[in-house]
Amino acid sequence: MITAYDALFAALIAPEADIVLVGDSLAMSFGGHSDTLSITFDEMIYHTKAVCRGAPDSLVVFDMPFGSYSSAKNALENAIRVYKETDASAVKIEGGAEKAEVIRRLTTNAIAVMGHIGLMPQYARQSGGFKVQGKDDAAVEKLIADAKAIEAAGAFAIVLEGVKANAAKSISQSVGIPVIGIGAGSDCDGQVLVWSDLLGFFEAFKPKFARRYLEGATLAREAIARFAADVRSGAFPSADESYI
Repeated sequence: MITAYDALFAALIAPEADIVLVGDSLAMSFGGHSDTLSITFDEMIYHTKAVCRGAPDSLVVFDMPFGSYSSAKNALENAIRVYKETDASAVKIEGGAEKAEVIRRLTTNAIAVMGHIGLMPQYARQSGGFKVQGKDDAAVEKLIADAKAIEAAGAFAIVLEGVKANAAKSISQSVGIPVIGIGAGSDCDGQVLVWSDLLGFFEAFKPKFARRYLEGATLAREAIARFAADVRSGAFPSADESYI
C-alpha cells in the first residue's frame, strides 16, 4: 500500500500497489502542517476524486479526517458522502475497541472499513506526540484486543503503525484479516509508505521506518536549476521547442 494525493502519482503507483491510500498525511507531507488534524473533509474529497481518476481500477482507501467519525451517526453520514462523491472503495478509521461501534455501523451499511491502531496520528496531541506503541505486555494485550474488536466489527484490514516489531508479530497473528504495517517490523501481512517518504521528496525529517527508494528532492532541485540556467542563458526554448 502506498499513499497518493493526486491523479499523476496515483497513475504511477497503481500498477505496483495492491492498495492506494489517500492518507490524511497529505496535511503534513503536502500541506506543510505539523500534524494531520487540520485537513478538512472537503479537501480529502477533492484529493480522493483526483486519485480515483488516476487509478480507476485500484482499491482506493479514503482516510477519514479528524472529527469526521466522532459518532456512529456522523461517521455513517460522512462515509456515505465519500461513496457518493468519489469512487473510493473503502474508508480508514483510527481507533481500537472504542471505535468498534462506529466501524460496525459502517460495515452493516455497505461501507468497507480499514482500521488503524498503534500509533495514531490523529491522537498525537492527546498522547503527547508520535510515540512508539506496544512497549510492554499490557500494551500488547490492549492492541490485540483492539485488533480483534475491529475484526469482529467487520473491518477488512488493519493498519498497524509505530509498534515494536515483536509486538506487531503477535498482533498480526491474533486476527484473520490482513495487517498492514508502517513502522511495525516485517511480520505484518503488508507494508505501507507515504509516497513522499518512499521517493525522498519529504525532507523535513526521515522517519526511522521509511526507506528512500529515490532521492526525489535532490533530483527535482537539479532539474529545476538546469531549467532556470537554460532560460537565463537563452538555451531554452530551442528551435525544436518553438512553433515556427
